Amino acid sequence: MANARALDKRRKSIRNIRKITRTMELIATARYKKAMDRAQAATAYTEQITRIVGRLAASGLDVQHPLLEQRDEIKNARILVLTSNRGLCGGYNGSVLREAMPLIKELKGSLPNVDVDVSGKRGVDGLAFRGVTTDEKHLNFEDQPAYAEVEKIAESYLSRYITGELDRLDVVYTKFISTSKQVATVETLLPLGSLGDDTEPDDAGGTNVEYEFLPSAESILEEVVPTSFKVRLFKCFLDAAVSEQVARMIAMKGATENAGDMIKQLSMTYNRARQSQITGEIMEIIGGVEALEG
Repeated sequence: MANARALDKRRKSIRNIRKITRTMELIATARYKKAMDRAQAATAYTEQITRIVGRLAASGLDVQHPLLEQRDEIKNARILVLTSNRGLCGGYNGSVLREAMPLIKELKGSLPNVDVDVSGKRGVDGLAFRGVTTDEKHLNFEDQPAYAEVEKIAESYLSRYITGELDRLDVVYTKFISTSKQVATVETLLPLGSLGDDTEPDDAGGTNVEYEFLPSAESILEEVVPTSFKVRLFKCFLDAAVSEQVARMIAMKGATENAGDMIKQLSMTYNRARQSQITGEIMEIIGGVEALEG
C-alpha cells in the first residue's frame, strides 16, 4: 500500500495543476470569442473581393495586371506555414506540419527553387526537427494578428511575384469551419488567377459578368487585385488564430477533466491507505495493552 503522506502530496500537486489548466481554458475561451468575431467580420469582405477578382480573371476582359498573369513555367515557389508561438494546444501544430511536409517534399522534388517561411515558434522547431530549413520566420503573431503586420508580409510576396522572383505561393494553415471542426489545409494564393476556381456562380447562374470600369479598368485593378491577395492572406492568419484558441480551449478542458479524475482516484487510494494505517496503529496499541496486562 502506498504511503498516505505521499499520496496526499501528489493529490495537492494535481489540484494545483487543475487550477492552472482551468485558468488557461477560461483565457483561451475569451480569446477564442474575440478572434472568432474578427474572423467572421472579415469573412464576407474576403469572399466577395476574392469572387470579384476571380470573375475578372475568367471574364476575358482586355485588361492586364501582373498578378493575374499565369506563368508558363514555375521555377520559384514559397510555402508559408502558419503555426503557434506557444504549445498546450493539442494536435494543432502537429496537424499543420503533417499537411505541410508532403507539399514541401513534392515541390522540392519538382521545382528548382523552393523556400519555406514559417509563422510561429512551434513551426520553426517542428520543421527543424524534420530536417527542413526555413527562410523567413515570423514570431510576432498571437491571438489577434494585426492587418498592418500581415500587409507587410503580403507586400513582400507581391513585389517578388511582380519582379519574377516568385512564381507560386502556398499557405498551409488551419481553416476554421466551426467550433467543432477545424481542418489543416493548403491554399495557393499566388498566382491570383487560381482563385477563379473557388468563386461561386452569381445569381444569374453563371460566372460571366459584364463590368463597367470608372475611371478606368487599370486604375481599379491596381487597387482591387493586390487588396484581394492581402485580405486573403489576412484571413488565413485570422483562421489560424481562431483554430489555435479552439484547440487550446479543448486541450485545457480535457486536461482539467483528467486532473479531476486523477484526484478522485488518488482520494480513494489515499483513504484506503489512511484507513490501513489507522488500523495498523490500533492493532499495535491493542498488542501493547495485552503485553502489559500479561
